[in-house]
Amino acid sequence: MARVSIFPLPGALLLPGMELPLHIFEPRYQAMIHDAMARDRRIGMIQPREEGVKPALFDVGCLGHITHIEALEGGRYNILLRGLARFRVVRELDVPTAFRQIEADVEPVAEEDEILSAVERASLERESRRFADALGYVVDWTAVSRLDDMALVNGIAQIVPFDPAAKQTLLEANSLNDRADRIIQLMQIVGRIERDGGATMQ
Repeated sequence: MARVSIFPLPGALLLPGMELPLHIFEPRYQAMIHDAMARDRRIGMIQPREEGVKPALFDVGCLGHITHIEALEGGRYNILLRGLARFRVVRELDVPTAFRQIEADVEPVAEEDEILSAVERASLERESRRFADALGYVVDWTAVSRLDDMALVNGIAQIVPFDPAAKQTLLEANSLNDRADRIIQLMQIVGRIERDGGATMQ
C-alpha cells in the first residue's frame, strides 16, 4: 500500500516505462508538484469518470516519477513524468491539501519486457497505418519500425485519439498482447465510424 497524490486528467494516459509531458498551471496542482519535489518526486495519474469539482475516479491509474521539471512564471511548471507502475485505488484519504490523495495498491514492476509475436506485431503496424491514413496523420513509419514492442504498443495507447473510457481499457489490459488487441479493435471501430461519416471517439 502507498499514499499517492493524484492528478485526475481525462484522456491523459501514463503507462509504465513511458513518458508524459504535462503543463501544470492550476494552483492545487502547483502545490502538488511542490510537495512531490520535496518528497519522492512521485505523483499518480488517473482519469476521472465524470466532470465536476471532485469527480469520481476510475479504479486504476499509473504512478509516475518526475524526471524533469521547468519552473515558469506564476508558479507554473512544465514537467516530464515517467511511468513506474500501475496502481489500484483502495480508498480516498481525508486530507487538508487542495490536491487529492489516495491509498493505493501499487503493482510490482515487471522484471522484463513483454514481446509480441511476429504476426501480432505485423497486425498492429498494419492497422495503425490504416488508422493514421484514415485520420490524415503524418507518421514516420521507418522510425516506428525501429521501436521495440513495448514502446510501440504503449506509445500508441498514449497518443491515439480515443475517449477516456477507451483509454482506460488500454491501461487496464493485463498484458502487452491484450493491449495490442484492444488497440486494433478500437482502431477498427473508429475507422468504421469515420467511413460512415460520424465523429471519432475523442
